[in-house]
Amino acid sequence: MMIEREAVRAILLTPEQEVLLLRVQPPNGGNRFWITPGGGLEADETAETGLLRELWEEVGLTECVMGPLVWRRQHTFTWAGQRICQREQYYIVHVDRFAPQMTDAYESQFMDRFQWWPVLELVNIGEPLAPRSLAQIVMTYLLHGAPSAPLTLEVSVD
Repeated sequence: MMIEREAVRAILLTPEQEVLLLRVQPPNGGNRFWITPGGGLEADETAETGLLRELWEEVGLTECVMGPLVWRRQHTFTWAGQRICQREQYYIVHVDRFAPQMTDAYESQFMDRFQWWPVLELVNIGEPLAPRSLAQIVMTYLLHGAPSAPLTLEVSVD
């Protein structure tokens, strides 16, 4: 049975052009990979309230302003034996660099590291990155600003 859910993610971007990523260790012992903070929306949440909750839970950020929507992705994957089809929206959130702290005990089981990455190094991380096109997404935003046309939907299946 496929679980379908809506999700929201933040591309936390500093004035020094660094992006905060979390390294995930899947529960099935699969390969670690890097993601931006965020996650599934609860039934009554808007994208903004869900993003603010996720940023508090995953990195301890209490105050921020949600910026523009810059990417959309539908990702189908297996997590803890369940097949999930997740529709994600990625928003830019401008922040000053801070020391992230996980506040969610459940999530902390799977997140083993935080790291601020210079945007230009996103292509050389050495471990998988989700979405794979994150470096291009951020560089396009830095060069051209927020998208003015409707966003295409990246579809990925693991």
